Amino acid sequence: TTLVFGGGSLRSAVRIRSHEGAPMITHTDRPGFNPGASRAFWTRWRTISVLLLLLSFGACTGKPDGVEPVGGFEASRYLGVWHEVMRLDHSFERGLTRVSATYTARDDGSIGVLNRGFDQKNCRWKDAEGRAVFQGAPDVASLSVTFFWPFAGGYHVVDLDREGYQWALVAGPSRSYLWILSRQPDLDPAIRDRLVEKARGLGFSVKDLILVDHAEAPC
Repeated sequence: TTLVFGGGSLRSAVRIRSHEGAPMITHTDRPGFNPGASRAFWTRWRTISVLLLLLSFGACTGKPDGVEPVGGFEASRYLGVWHEVMRLDHSFERGLTRVSATYTARDDGSIGVLNRGFDQKNCRWKDAEGRAVFQGAPDVASLSVTFFWPFAGGYHVVDLDREGYQWALVAGPSRSYLWILSRQPDLDPAIRDRLVEKARGLGFSVKDLILVDHAEAPC
């Protein structure tokens, strides 16, 4: 998909022939045509389009109302491999098992993201590489993750094992996105249940959470 911020030249090369032998005309030949007014219209249109696009990005990188990311966050301790334990399912992960996310430090100060899952239907791995940046202070666990520029999604750690960084509850930009992550494919059921109850209290539809399968695929 290609995004285009603006149209072509006002003096379009497209011409219209009303019937054979009639003179070729362009829209600039119309009586009363005002190039300045037309140019101003398209300038305003482009400005409005960009503003609307920026607002849509903000909606994608924001956080659900009433959901706050954890403070005192240490990115260096969060790096490494995390396994999905539970998630609210969505189109870009649907059908994937053995899902993991690997976070690495980048030279520019951002965080590299590698998401990986096994597509059982087609018996193959699927990978997605991206880049995450903090939306504000680096000790607040609220980030924007970009896989396909310029589109970004919000990533907000709303609960965390502060002692060992062994599990995390992560929300997306809306209550349609939620993940329970662990350093191991399995998580103590008591911890998992507590995180589910926390998510319920935050207004997430926990009845729709799915348990991610980490068993070896038969194919």
